[in-house]
Amino acid sequence: MSFLSATLNRVKPSPTIAMSTKAGELKAAGQDVISLSAGEPDFDTPQNIKDAAVAAIAAGKTKYTAPDGIIELKEAICAKFKRDNDLAYTPAQISVGTGGKQILYNALMATLNEGDEVVIPAPYWVSYPDMVLLAGGTPVVAEASIQTGFKLTPDQLEAAITDKTKWLIFNSPSNPTGAGYSWEELKALTDVLMRHPHVWIMSDDMYEHLTFGDFEFCSPAQVEPALYDRTLTVNGVSKAYAMTGWRIGYAGGPTELISAMRKVQSQSTSNPCSISQWAAVEALNGTQDYIEDNKALFQRRRDLVVGLLNDAQGIACPTPDGAFYVYPSIADCIGKTSAQGTKITDDEAFATALLEETGIAVVFGAAFGMSPNFRISYATSDAELTDACTRIQQFCAGLT
Repeated sequence: MSFLSATLNRVKPSPTIAMSTKAGELKAAGQDVISLSAGEPDFDTPQNIKDAAVAAIAAGKTKYTAPDGIIELKEAICAKFKRDNDLAYTPAQISVGTGGKQILYNALMATLNEGDEVVIPAPYWVSYPDMVLLAGGTPVVAEASIQTGFKLTPDQLEAAITDKTKWLIFNSPSNPTGAGYSWEELKALTDVLMRHPHVWIMSDDMYEHLTFGDFEFCSPAQVEPALYDRTLTVNGVSKAYAMTGWRIGYAGGPTELISAMRKVQSQSTSNPCSISQWAAVEALNGTQDYIEDNKALFQRRRDLVVGLLNDAQGIACPTPDGAFYVYPSIADCIGKTSAQGTKITDDEAFATALLEETGIAVVFGAAFGMSPNFRISYATSDAELTDACTRIQQFCAGLT
């Protein structure tokens, strides 16, 4: 009998973390490596937020808190949802967790039974299917193609729903593609969901404040208020406020669901870090001015990367609406051989050869449920992005 749980056989380690780890090992060994695999802003947490954390420490706010967050943070989250999304929640409808990932996991653990299905549009964030599997559910992947801008169509959503469907996990702008749904596109999906009252919506809005050009963010319960009572609206401070390591995510939803999630969290991690919670209060209540500056920076980087990648032989790179990722196709590279003799059989072989031969770390598309593609995070300097994309151009030019 195995000592380890059989449940672990259903899941795999995070490919994004694995690629970042491999890149780090090569860099530590003295190789010239540029890692474009991690989804993390490269600038520091704003000073007012750091000051709030220091003040919390000085004031002795270092004790246990309520399992799912202090009332001050819940009130700040309620104000944020009303201000940004026109969604009215009370503190009893708010859950605060150790990052958005824990919020999603708590909700799945609190609701899924064996045989329950969860519809996940692909390309998807790598953790969605594995969290569903860990919670005992069955992920049902609905592929959104490059021809539709990596966005699910109403017909595809309709076809994926069965009488066993419990959740749709929705993410806009998307990790890994940066694709965002307009109000009209999202309304077409919510019209489908209105015909299936047993399906709940888990809306991952983590990249809400990182959108570009004329694109305007919207969330499912905002677009279709009739879905409010079966929507969990998830967000956090990691991306917009450069607070990845602070580990604060949150959600608004029906009181019964939030209470069930609280029960799960109370028997796992208990409360998120008290200092991080007070820092998040300042993030949400304090100045928001730097968000527009950050958006402009990321948009410039997006345009730089899209232009350079589309100049590479065999690569087609769509222009994303938000987040800080691109998800180019390498369909025209498959079947070729690299300059050092590696056969490019799939996108994993492409990413491995790219790292070993040029020192550029990206994440292969199969990790996100769609091939042949790869994901680049452009949350790094213009100089590194230019260097990395130039090396990718040279790598592709050497394919025969």
